[in-house]
Amino acid sequence: MSYINKEGKTTAWRKMIIRQQVSDVFSYGKITTTLTKAKETQKHVDKVVTLAKQNTLASKRAILAIIKQTKDCSLDQLIKKIYDYAKSQETRKGGYTRVLKLGKRRGDNTEEAILMLVKEK
Repeated sequence: MSYINKEGKTTAWRKMIIRQQVSDVFSYGKITTTLTKAKETQKHVDKVVTLAKQNTLASKRAILAIIKQTKDCSLDQLIKKIYDYAKSQETRKGGYTRVLKLGKRRGDNTEEAILMLVKEK
């Protein structure tokens, strides 16, 4: 995570950004962000899906410690979406998300990417 460790950014800021982006991925299905944030968030999204596949009380509490409420979904709706997605991915061993590069942003020349959930065929 050294590429996110910028001067002036605290650990609390990084955790908040990651938690919000994980919640947004499950709420909207995909998000557009910088490439470095997308790669870091991808690890946490895959961890949440793996926890949801275990379907225990401890895993549900661990998921609740990671996700946050979004504009479109309350925590209960978000938990339901996560468990529904995990149920649809029972046969998959990993790789629940994909990162698609978009190119450089005009203003500051930062590489952008789309982080999206993989749908099972």
